[in-house]
Amino acid sequence: MNNTALDTHLNKNVANHTALTPISFLERTATIYPDRIASINGSIKRTWHETYQRCRQLASALQRKGIQKGDTVSVIAPNISEHFEMHFGVPMAGAILNSINTRLDAPTIAFILQHANSKIVFVDREFSALLKDALALMPHQPLVIDIDDSQWLGGELIGTSDYEAFLTQGDEFYECPILEDEWDSITLNYTSGTTGDPKGVVYHHRGAYLNAISNAMSWGMTQHPVYLWILPMFHCNGWCFPWAIAAMAGVSVSLRHAKAEDVFDIIKKEKVGYLCAAPIILNMLNAADDSVKSGIEHSVNVMTAGAAPPAAVIQAMESIGFNITHVYGLTETYGPCVYCAWKGEWDDHSAEEKARLKARQGIKAPMLEGLMVADPDSLEPVPQDGKTLGEIFMRGNLVMKGYLNNPATTEKAFAGGWFHSGDLAVWHSDGYIEIKDRSKDIIISGGENISSIEIEDTLYRHPMVQEAAVVAKLDDKWGETPCAFITLKDSTLKSANKVSEQEIIQFCREHMAHFKAPKYVVFGPLPKTSTGKVQKFLLRDQANALSLANVKLENNK
Repeated sequence: MNNTALDTHLNKNVANHTALTPISFLERTATIYPDRIASINGSIKRTWHETYQRCRQLASALQRKGIQKGDTVSVIAPNISEHFEMHFGVPMAGAILNSINTRLDAPTIAFILQHANSKIVFVDREFSALLKDALALMPHQPLVIDIDDSQWLGGELIGTSDYEAFLTQGDEFYECPILEDEWDSITLNYTSGTTGDPKGVVYHHRGAYLNAISNAMSWGMTQHPVYLWILPMFHCNGWCFPWAIAAMAGVSVSLRHAKAEDVFDIIKKEKVGYLCAAPIILNMLNAADDSVKSGIEHSVNVMTAGAAPPAAVIQAMESIGFNITHVYGLTETYGPCVYCAWKGEWDDHSAEEKARLKARQGIKAPMLEGLMVADPDSLEPVPQDGKTLGEIFMRGNLVMKGYLNNPATTEKAFAGGWFHSGDLAVWHSDGYIEIKDRSKDIIISGGENISSIEIEDTLYRHPMVQEAAVVAKLDDKWGETPCAFITLKDSTLKSANKVSEQEIIQFCREHMAHFKAPKYVVFGPLPKTSTGKVQKFLLRDQANALSLANVKLENNK
């Protein structure tokens, strides 16, 4: 009898098939380990039983406020317990969680809230003024609920209720409906990409479930991990770690602001074993005084990504006892989908060589189906010679559903049956990929994506700017920083001190989020092709060759 005949009457049913959702991790852990600590937020500690109860109340309260399946609920908050809870409570109500980058400016936040059609927005009082400015730009405003965290004493309450009072409106015995389709959307994350307007990246329950497990597997997380939140939860839903922590019955340790002394103190106090951070954070930690860094007597595992971390940074962190795992991914891939898996045969290498190997992006994560470096037009894989450049492509369950209300861009991103990353890399003989450049002009500064086009658009709004081009300049602290090249409408203005580098920077800071403003400005003609296209590769070379003594500008905070 062949397999086809064997399978004739074998069908999926409720006994042998369940849609995958990371919400199931919460219910399981709360049932098995009800009294274990789930979250720590300053002096407030909650068990998994309490966390599950609060998430059920949140889901129930949302439904009682009219939230229906497929509605968007937004949050603007730092890494606190309430933000962690929303990763479960919002999808338990059938809604879609939209965690907004707290570093954005008011116009961008207004755009996101409108584009996402947010019904409710939860806001921590640290960002209430920012949301208030955004709401003033919106004709139709969502319901606002305050998060009144005791760790932050500033800001005003602008909502109709606060988070704790809102929870009391829900049923602690609320039963989460069974998810029928794991393709249902679970979260919505915005990325600026290479255009000024953000794109809404939609995740599904299946991908969130699988990437949470994939992260735990690739990192070798042990049961009951103590995880410190330095990576913002608004970045790809904290790279899916809220769900991974629940799956592993771990502890979510909140940290509102990442300051070196606070990071080391909390690592020692709570015996933190895991944290994710951009290379800039690793630099900050490594630069801390030895007295601050001393006293850690347990293993600390660090996952890092963003602008590729210099090998020297990895080597320095490992010299103080931190074990670094380098990962790579995009908002469109639920965060990390590639990681630099360590091989035993590398153990005998020098510290410098080990760091160089770890600085490569690596191989596909356990739950990613396909990864290749290929010609961007033919999709033919490049030779694994460590020299031939190609674009990085991915496919599988760790790739987004697509861009919200943007079918043309979605179709382009998936052309040929692969997700086009836009990142250029080489493929080594051992199968590990290594990024060499970006086909797009995205700037990654301190782990944040900055659109060069958005900065250029702002620069062109200055009355004295004739032409502008922005490129990434390598920076020891931030990884990359924006460097602007400008041709003025009247070249005599510069010498007459009627426009200066600082004036240009200040103008940008007044019209966009401060972290996006250029840190360097160079005046002069822009190199162009015969067709008039600016040759940005020449500008990048020029930016990295500049004398800091001549062009570095004070970045007034």
